[in-house]
Amino acid sequence: MVRLPFRDTYYELRPSKIVALAKNYAEHAKEMESDVPERPVFFLKPPSALIGPGEPIILPRMSKRVDHEVELAVIIGKRAKRVPAEKAMDYVLGYTIMLDITARDLQAEAKKKGLPWTISKGFDTFAPVGPRVVDRRELNITDLEIGLKVNGQLRQLGRTSQMVFKVPELIEYISSVMTLEPGDIIATGTPAGIGPLRHGDRVEAWIEGIGMIEFDVLAEDSILC
Repeated sequence: MVRLPFRDTYYELRPSKIVALAKNYAEHAKEMESDVPERPVFFLKPPSALIGPGEPIILPRMSKRVDHEVELAVIIGKRAKRVPAEKAMDYVLGYTIMLDITARDLQAEAKKKGLPWTISKGFDTFAPVGPRVVDRRELNITDLEIGLKVNGQLRQLGRTSQMVFKVPELIEYISSVMTLEPGDIIATGTPAGIGPLRHGDRVEAWIEGIGMIEFDVLAEDSILC
């Protein structure tokens, strides 16, 4: 559970699932040497991967390359099952920022073998969120700047208008497959510029109208010592 400021109080993020989109920005699909999908491609991250502001991103010993991906996160406000796109926004509580941290080498190895790549997305601390939840009625997400820096160096910069599949389409498609419960998170994909994280890095990520989040990066070995 992660507790974030929301309106004049706090919201406790307790998702039953985190649904994350792959290749939902054309330039990111290109840098992954992949075509833009004809329909949304999504995978699940475990809720145990969530961390909030002030907690570190931990680089697991099992991976030699862990990448950052900044994303607009949509928080579901009420139970959604087979929701048409034109009504989809009625089911949204609000928005926050999420980093889809990815063990890229483990993902590549799994893909090569034709295996699921949940392992690359599911480590503890691989879903940092924050700094707050913004009520959907207070923010038009159509065309917001989204970006990320590592140690002050710009890595990712894009706009939410560059999404291949927009939020109403995503809710319609996902809810036709699985019921979305209140508190569930949809991570809507990342713009181009993904790159590796290393022990001692400082990550800054932002989305216009939501704010900025900062996380320290630590190697697992440094914590166990």
